[in-house]
Amino acid sequence: MEADAVPAAPKRPGPLYLVVRGILRPLVRLVYRPKITGAELVPRRGPVIFASNHLSFVDSIVIPLAAPRPVQFLAKSHYFTGTGLKGWVSRTFFGAIGAVSVERGAGSQAQEALDQGRRILEAGNAFALYPEGTRSLDGRLYRGRTGVAWLALTTGATVVPVGLIGTQEIQPVGSKLPRIAPVTVRFGEPLDLSHHGPATSGRARRQATDEIMAAIHALSGQELAGVYNEAPPQGALARLADRIVPHERV
Repeated sequence: MEADAVPAAPKRPGPLYLVVRGILRPLVRLVYRPKITGAELVPRRGPVIFASNHLSFVDSIVIPLAAPRPVQFLAKSHYFTGTGLKGWVSRTFFGAIGAVSVERGAGSQAQEALDQGRRILEAGNAFALYPEGTRSLDGRLYRGRTGVAWLALTTGATVVPVGLIGTQEIQPVGSKLPRIAPVTVRFGEPLDLSHHGPATSGRARRQATDEIMAAIHALSGQELAGVYNEAPPQGALARLADRIVPHERV
C-alpha cells in the first residue's frame, strides 16, 4: 500500500452511498452483465477485508458494486480536493461509493494509511485493498505487501480474497472513458489467518500475506510475477543490500 491516511475517523457509508449503489448496481449489471461468483461466502456482519488483485482504476468501483455489503476503500486525496463543479462532483461521487481520502506516500505514511483501514475495520465495516500496492500494468500478479496481513492479524478481521478478471479492458491505462467488456468477479472462501501468529511477528505477516496472495491467484488465474510491483533498487549496492537483507513492504 502506498498512502498517507487523513487522520479523521472514518464514517460508515451513509444514505447517499445506498442511493448511488442502488442506482449504479442494476445499471452496471444490465450494461456489463458481470459474472459474479462466491458472493454468498462473504460474511454479512463484522469486520471484513476484501483483498483483491488490481488491474484497473475501475476495480474500486467494481468491488463495491459487486459485493453483497457496503465496502470502503482508500482513494487518492486529489479526488477530494478539487475546486468548482468538477471538484464537487468528484468529492460527491467518491464519497458516495465509500472512498476514504488518502495521500500517496511510503514508509511511515503507508502505516498511517493502514491505521485508517484499522479504524474502518474496528468500526465493524468492510474494507477493500490491493495487497500488490498498485495496479498491474502487464496483467501479472505481483507479490503481496504485508500491510493486509497486519490489518487482519491486528483487528481479527476475516479476509475474503477477490479475483477480478477483465477489468483492464473496461478502462485500459491512458483511456478516459470506460468501454463495455466482459468482467468476472470471484469472491473466495473467507480466510482466518490467526494461526500464523501475532501481527508483531514479521514471519507471521509474511506467511499470512502469501496465503492471501495464493488465494487471489487461484481466483484470478494470473501469471505470477514473483516480485514486488515497484521500480527495482537503483545502483549495485542497493540491489545487493535488497537481496541480502530484503526490507518489508507494507
